[in-house]
Amino acid sequence: MNKLLLVILFAVVASLGFHPFQAKNGETPPKFEQIDSVSPSPELSETQKLFDSLHLGSLLNYEAFEQAMVGYRALPAKNKDILTVIDFSLPSTEKRMYVLDLQNKKLLFHTLVAHGRNSGGKYATKFSNKEGSLQSSLGFYLTDATYQGGNGYSLRLAGLEPGINDQAMARAVVIHGADYCSENVIRATGRLGRSYGCPALPRELNKPIIDVIKNGSLLFVYAGDNEYPTNSKVLKNNLDNPSETLLARR
Repeated sequence: MNKLLLVILFAVVASLGFHPFQAKNGETPPKFEQIDSVSPSPELSETQKLFDSLHLGSLLNYEAFEQAMVGYRALPAKNKDILTVIDFSLPSTEKRMYVLDLQNKKLLFHTLVAHGRNSGGKYATKFSNKEGSLQSSLGFYLTDATYQGGNGYSLRLAGLEPGINDQAMARAVVIHGADYCSENVIRATGRLGRSYGCPALPRELNKPIIDVIKNGSLLFVYAGDNEYPTNSKVLKNNLDNPSETLLARR
């Protein structure tokens, strides 16, 4: 009986075409490829984690944020909860001012901001620290006190970078509201109007923004400029290679 079962089993296996591999002359048995384990993704830096937690991926250039955070960590400021970034690499038709609450990880304001008359038309491409240049200045600023001036409620800015923006007070580069900074002007002319070098804001947002960032918070003006990272002591003293594109190192 057992022999009969073995014969039947053998016949079934043979009918299924199963047979052990038999090497022919010079042929080697097949080998199973070993699949390499998936390499873990590199751990995100603290700056990248903060950027992601603020949900800025589709709103703010990462390089602008990374440079801003270099100064934020290196420079003393009375109010470290708030950081403002202006990205002048964007055209004036786009919202390019960002007020960030780093303590609560929130984007408080995202709005239009005008650049200096002699910095360019739709895009700001020229920057200066000189009196009478009517150009915007790049780099890190500390917000100062408010006052009522010819442009209404305004906020003084202290430039923190010698040779780059340290003449801001002497040049009266301040934050103020302006009628030429509005969607209506963009629709009519294809760009914002321009200031004498001040980061001018829409009238309706001027006071709310000033009241949040006044009295000792940091403001950073970025433009994707190739010279700024190598001229800025703030970046040079806190980066291994300030001329290297930060975004590429990400």
